[in-house]
This record gives sequence, structure tokens and C-alpha cells, in this order.
Amino acid sequence: MVLGGVQILGLSGLLQLEAQIDPVSRELIQLGYNQPLQGRSPISGYLFYYRNSPQLLGHSNVTLRLAVAPVYLDSELGLAGALGRSTDLGIGLSGGGFADSYSEIREGEFLRRESFIGHGGEVSSSVYHLFNPGARIPLYAVLRGAVHYSAYQADNKTDDTFELPQDQTTFRIRSGLRWGGQEPVILAELAMELSAWYEVELRLNPSHYGYGNDRDINEAAHLFWGRAMLAYTLPEWKHNFSISLTAGTSSHADRMSAYRLGGLLPLVAEFPLTLPGYYFQEISAQDFGLLAGIYAVPIDEKQRWSIAATAAVAGVNYVDGLEQPGRWHSGVGSGVIYRSPSGSWQLLLSYAYGIQALRDDHRGAHSIGFLLQFDLGRTRQALFDPGDNPNRSRGLDRFIQIFR
Repeated sequence: MVLGGVQILGLSGLLQLEAQIDPVSRELIQLGYNQPLQGRSPISGYLFYYRNSPQLLGHSNVTLRLAVAPVYLDSELGLAGALGRSTDLGIGLSGGGFADSYSEIREGEFLRRESFIGHGGEVSSSVYHLFNPGARIPLYAVLRGAVHYSAYQADNKTDDTFELPQDQTTFRIRSGLRWGGQEPVILAELAMELSAWYEVELRLNPSHYGYGNDRDINEAAHLFWGRAMLAYTLPEWKHNFSISLTAGTSSHADRMSAYRLGGLLPLVAEFPLTLPGYYFQEISAQDFGLLAGIYAVPIDEKQRWSIAATAAVAGVNYVDGLEQPGRWHSGVGSGVIYRSPSGSWQLLLSYAYGIQALRDDHRGAHSIGFLLQFDLGRTRQALFDPGDNPNRSRGLDRFIQIFR
């Protein structure tokens, strides 16, 4: 499992997004893109339509979550209380083009001759158990099992002598505990989360690929990670900030299952491993720690315009074969945010600088980007105001995987 991922404006695997069934009706369109100003990188962006429909067809316990990208679809049918009063069941189906494409980036260089296209599909089943019904901040246990199929093919730039991986069937099992959560928006007004996760990937067809079979797809990869985050808006000043600490380790991780850090696309994954100024998924790590934050300040009386600053620093141990000098990476950025008078859409224009990013044997890289969100439903629910429904406080379960 790669925690993160986008290619060609598709959301493959991106949107297994709830750590519980979401009882709030939502209808969003989101678009994000990063453009490096030095070097050549994989296309890094996403475009998707997201809809969450509680009480589907008049059934009070049935919710449909649907995310549609140009070449990808991800869905989950949620059945509240299916396994007990506080235990929900989710049945998922996802798939599409370019879902499992892989981009080789080594020492700051995007190697198209060693990159390839992957298409995939997945069926899954999830159990969400709420430990503290009625509590202000929910504590959930999550157990998910999935069967994923990947089919690989050469890109038009893939080297003829580069042997592709064999098509693969993978069983994934994820378990975790999540206290709190965050809504799928560009800047959350209020959110907090403490979570811990374990995932195992079991491949039915472990094999070798590359030049002379110099790379491995391991039979099993084990990943352990956790996250602490807080987002808050100061009541009087209306300054908004968020800070997060994400750390992970692994056993037998390979290129296809490593943690991949880089880019500035906060909605690209449930656990976005952002590094401002870097290429998307530039750094491949078997172990990492990432501290990231953003601070936004309104600059007009109506609070339609804001300026924002962001920073991130990461320490990593690289996956075998993708090492580079130095284990520390950091980036900074700034941006301008505009919110429409009705609040139905907002736009963020940003600049970022990767301080330790390697470019042509030098350190430092610049990029620009934008994020655009349309809230078609104009739903406004307080994250920590569950009212009569203890499920209203929500968590975000995995946002992209051309991410997988």
C-alpha cells in the first residue's frame, strides 16, 4: 500500500475515505494540481466528484458513498447497525484506469524508462465499531479486508528492455483505532485525530521485474503507522491553523508498498504525506516521521481573502534501491485563499520550495499549484457536535491511491 498517489488526474484507490459511515449528506467537486518549475515530474493532480447519500432510497440505515474521477470510480455501501447497535458494515467496489501506475523517481529524477502503467480493481468489506456512543469525540475500531487485482503495461516511454511486473492479485487486511477525524475539505475549521494502524499486503504472485529482474515484489509487506493532528479556528481573529505528526515503519516493504512522500496536495490521501516543493511521491521510505503545519490569516473584513503559510519536515529511511544522500527533507510554502460570498466554492493558489529536494546534483526546488473546491450541497455540520447521532463526528479513511 502506498499512502498517497495520483496520476493523470485520476483518483485510483484514492477514495476509500471514511473510517465510519458518514451520516451527513455531501456533494463536492474538488480539483488540485502541482506544477514543478524545475525538472520533469509525473503529472500530479486530482479531479473528482464526491457524493455521500445517507438514507438511500428511504432506508434509514443505508448510506452510499461515491467518488468519481475521469478514469476511476470508488464506492461503498454502508449498513448502519448491520452487526450490532454500534457496529456498521461497509461493502466497497472500486476500479479503473491507471489506478496502479508506478513512477520511478530516483535522486530527484523522474525515470520514465523505468515507469509503467497499471490498471486495477478492488472489492472490500469493512467493519466499523464505535466504542463510545454519545461521546463528543468518537472512538472507532476499523477492520477492512480487500482483494485487489493489478494489470500492468508499458508506457510509451518505458524502456523495451525493462521487464514489467507480472499481473498481481493482492489481499489486504487493515486494522486500526481512530479517535476523532477530519472532513474532506481544503481547510477544516475544527478537527482532531489520534489514530494507529496496521496493514498487511499478501501477494499471490511475488516476482521480480526491472533490468535483469533487479527489483522484487515481496510476498508480504507489513506497514505500521500513526497520526496525531489538530485543526482549529481562533474564534475572534478567525485565524485557521492545522498541525499534524505522521510516522510509520514497515517490514519487507518494496517499491510498490513503500511510503511515498512529496508534493502539496492535501486531499490526495487520507494520510497526505506532503512535502512542499517536492515532486509528488518523490521520496520512497520504509520508515518515516513527518511533521507538517499550515496557518491561514484573513486579510479583509468579509474574510473572503486569506493568506496562508505552510511548512513540513521529514526524517526517512529509504526503501532499498531508492536511497539518496541525506535522511532529512523539508519544504515551505505560501498561498492566497479566496472564498466565494456564499461559501459554496473556494480557491487556493500556492507557491512552494523544497529545501533539500535534489535537482541536477543541487539542492532546492520550486513549484506552484492550486486547489479548487465546490460544495454543491452547502452542507454545514459541526465536526464535534453529534447531537442525536453519535456518528456525525467523522474520520477520513483513505483518499487516493493511484494510491495503491
